[in-house]
Amino acid sequence: MSSPVSRRSEDYLRGIYEITRRKAFARIKDIAKELGVRPSTAVEMVRKLHREGFVVYEKYGGVTLTPRGKEIAEAVKERHETFRKLLEILLVPEDIALKDSHVLEHQLDPKTIQQFTRFVRFISEAPERPKFVKRWIEQFREYCRREADSS
Repeated sequence: MSSPVSRRSEDYLRGIYEITRRKAFARIKDIAKELGVRPSTAVEMVRKLHREGFVVYEKYGGVTLTPRGKEIAEAVKERHETFRKLLEILLVPEDIALKDSHVLEHQLDPKTIQQFTRFVRFISEAPERPKFVKRWIEQFREYCRREADSS
């Protein structure tokens, strides 16, 4: 049985995933910039991810995800997007939603994450959003406006 992937490893895998979606492979400097770390720190973690079978890495070369690494990165990205969308539905400012979704993606039980995912899909991705959902969102927005005005 494999050990769970650390939060830090998940962050690196998601960062590498984002970079490789923009271009064919990630370089250490790209990874360091994406994650806000020093290149030496990125090298250390990429080597670890390579040893664990999550990435393919050659010194002075590019970094790509293995199928296993890509699967984890996509799952982390989906969790992140779910929480970002949920926080935006709740009218949390975008910059805070981005920061807080990063925290939530690592902290909650998988069953809780699954229910949040279902809720966000129900609210935002249904082919024909039910009238009550649209009205609920409008009423919540108005409630927040009134609360802000009375503060």
